[in-house]
Amino acid sequence: MYSSLPPNAGRVKNWDLKKQATIRMTLLLYLILHILAASAQQDDHNWEKQWCIADEQTPDDVLQQALNWACGPGGADCTMIEPNKSCYLPNTVRNHASYAFNSYWQKFKKHGGTCYFNAAAIVTDLDPSHNSCHFELAA
Repeated sequence: MYSSLPPNAGRVKNWDLKKQATIRMTLLLYLILHILAASAQQDDHNWEKQWCIADEQTPDDVLQQALNWACGPGGADCTMIEPNKSCYLPNTVRNHASYAFNSYWQKFKKHGGTCYFNAAAIVTDLDPSHNSCHFELAA
C-alpha cells in the first residue's frame, strides 16, 4: 500500500505537539506571573508612604525655578511655607522646594503627576516632616 505521508510523519507530529504544549505552558506561566505581580502591586501600599523632596545635588537657582512653577502653574499648596506658617523655617530654597514638590506630587500623582521637576527632585520613603512642619501624604 502506497502512502503519501513521509516516513518521519509520526515524529514530526509528535514534535509539533510537544512544541504546542511548551508554548501553552509558557503562556500559562506568563499569565500566572502577570496576575501575581498585579495582585502584589495592589496589596503593596508602600508607594503611598513616599514623599517627593528636593535633590541635595540640585543648585538653588534650579530649585527656585522649580519651586516657582510648583507654587504657581503647578498648583501645589504652598501656604505652609509662607512667613509665620509651620513650614516656613528653615527658610531655605531647598526646604521650601521640598515642601512644594511634595505638595504637588501628593495632589497629582494618582493622575499622572511626577516627582521630577526637571531632575530637581527625588522620591524618598523617609518622612521629611520636622518640628511642626508636616509633609502630607495623598489621601
